[in-house]
Amino acid sequence: MTYLSRIRINPLRAASQKLLASPRAMHGAVMGGITGPPDSERVLWRLDADNPHRPHLFVLTHSKPDWTHIVEQAGWPAADGEHAAVRDYTPLLDQLAAGREFAFRLTASPVQNTKSPAKPSPGQAKALEAGQGRGRGLRMGHRTAAAQLDWFLKRTDSWGFSVPDARTDPPAVGLEPTTKEAPSHAGTPAPSAAREVRIIDRRRHSFTKNGRDSSVVIHTATFEGRLRITDPATLTHRLLDGIGPSKAYGCGLLTLAPLPGQGG
Repeated sequence: MTYLSRIRINPLRAASQKLLASPRAMHGAVMGGITGPPDSERVLWRLDADNPHRPHLFVLTHSKPDWTHIVEQAGWPAADGEHAAVRDYTPLLDQLAAGREFAFRLTASPVQNTKSPAKPSPGQAKALEAGQGRGRGLRMGHRTAAAQLDWFLKRTDSWGFSVPDARTDPPAVGLEPTTKEAPSHAGTPAPSAAREVRIIDRRRHSFTKNGRDSSVVIHTATFEGRLRITDPATLTHRLLDGIGPSKAYGCGLLTLAPLPGQGG
């Protein structure tokens, strides 16, 4: 069985501020809610802080978790309301069918492999000096919104869904998705039709794993929009196993919700 949890975070508490500022610290708190060994299952999580006064932590687990420690240290343990909602994920998975549309949200770490990074981090420069990255190259995070959006749109087919054309306003200048199938007169990719997706948050995280190692740098983007299912089995796998790298640090959890006016 699989469970999706939503935990309310009180941003004014000292423990909360540490968790909100550090993906490494949040990862530790999340794993503290799993009863089995740390490597016993794939755990996905995402921090939604678009409302800074009411951030929520979403976690997908394969065993039933216990979030008492997070509520007591970083929530509102004495207040009214449901502090940590834990729901069976099966009813959502049972609704997946080709052609059906959902609203979605995903925080991911868009990356590329390159053999000659323009501005390598100290850790990457050290890896290059050691001769690493000679094959596919070093993994580098995309740093611009346009590149991050392009990374997302080029991979949706392999994730079991498509993103329909936008029904509203065109994208802002510099955020148009591109397509290699229709080069412009200048030889660069030409803008394609606007799609029903937008980036609502972009961040750069830098931290050390054990307090001694070189810094880990992650560039993240949070995508939100509408998707249409093309392959339910593939999408189910991505929902359960995550999308892209840096899953331990809050990336990869794709969540779905019914569209306005749609039941389920």
